[in-house]
Amino acid sequence: MTQIDSLRIDENRLWQSLMALAQIGATPKGGVCRIALTDEDKAGRDQVVQWFRDAGLQVRVDEVGNVFGRRPGTDPQARAVATGSHIDTQPTGGKFDGNYGVLAGLEVVRTLNSHGIQTVAPLEVAFWMNEEGTRFTPVMMGSGAFAGIFGADHIRSQQDGAGITVGDELARIGYLGDVACGDVPGGAFAAYFEAHIEQGPVLEAYDKPIGIVSGALGQQWYDVTVTGMDAHAGPTPMDLRHDAMLAAARMVDAVNRIALEQAPHGRGTVGHLQVLPNSRNVIPGQVKFSVDFRNLSQTGLDAMDAAMRAEFAQLAAQCQCQVEITQVVRFAPCIFHPDCVASVRGAAETLGYDHMDVVSGAGHDAVYVHSVAPTAMIFVPCKDGISHNEIEDAKSEHLAAGCNVLLHAMLAHAGVA
Repeated sequence: MTQIDSLRIDENRLWQSLMALAQIGATPKGGVCRIALTDEDKAGRDQVVQWFRDAGLQVRVDEVGNVFGRRPGTDPQARAVATGSHIDTQPTGGKFDGNYGVLAGLEVVRTLNSHGIQTVAPLEVAFWMNEEGTRFTPVMMGSGAFAGIFGADHIRSQQDGAGITVGDELARIGYLGDVACGDVPGGAFAAYFEAHIEQGPVLEAYDKPIGIVSGALGQQWYDVTVTGMDAHAGPTPMDLRHDAMLAAARMVDAVNRIALEQAPHGRGTVGHLQVLPNSRNVIPGQVKFSVDFRNLSQTGLDAMDAAMRAEFAQLAAQCQCQVEITQVVRFAPCIFHPDCVASVRGAAETLGYDHMDVVSGAGHDAVYVHSVAPTAMIFVPCKDGISHNEIEDAKSEHLAAGCNVLLHAMLAHAGVA
């Protein structure tokens, strides 16, 4: 076994870094509230940037607040091999979502420093601005701008509920950089890897420490408005009602059936519902709700869309109502680069970790970066599959295993001098 084959990260150092970052914005229930571009986010950014600099990384900040730390390689012409994720959280978020991917990348650098190992290609660790989309929309804002999906001016002009813009907040907290989005020294990333907790129950159910992520489900979100007529619950006979809630309830059931017909990768969710006038003795005259469809193929998503439109129209007519459907989000299905996926698989096998192929049901920065660089993801289990929750949890040994896989996958692409 060579020195490189036996190389492992420092599990305790990785864990302590995660716990230290989790203290910034810590919540009483053990979670983290570090919403993008708040004072807590600034404090978290300042801490991670200081760790980057302590590890010898050259730090740059782009025009939408994405932060990059570069470790030079021996070949000045080589394109960087990168990793990263995000450090903003949900209002009731956990310690690991996003944060793990950033600090795993930092731990890769620290491990190479500790062993005096130099790579041929540069290495970069990134943390992307506003992945969660809690305060500002769209979600995955920073990586989307980096990939050219969104314009930088458009992103900086987005407002929160109080009318404060992204650009103003970036300037306020000191992270309005001068580097153009997508401008990477030496050219586009040669490869990008993102380590992440699974945010699902599959790895834990199958007792596998490593998930080799082959792709991510495409997503299509809709706002639906069903309009009937408000009427008194007592005097109005059942057959003469224009009951928007009855129509909406049947539509919610249809969403579930449509997703089940697209097994195993179909997903259908109604997560938000608003009833008007929302009075116990008034037949609802209007219901607004959301639909979230996901699938690993665009063909499957198109079939779900068509089925929804046909069934919703029929159900509205049955209830003597009208329905309006507006699509508000569209992410195409993502199949990660086979060479990068193979590097993750090879690293897991070399290190002797039990593993399985998985598909990401959630959106990640890697989905956007995939459009401008060869990309793959590494999943590790999280307790009960729970994420976006203060009780989000993961085992230290699983986090270390994922970080070791990340280390060796990156070395496979960057080369050792």
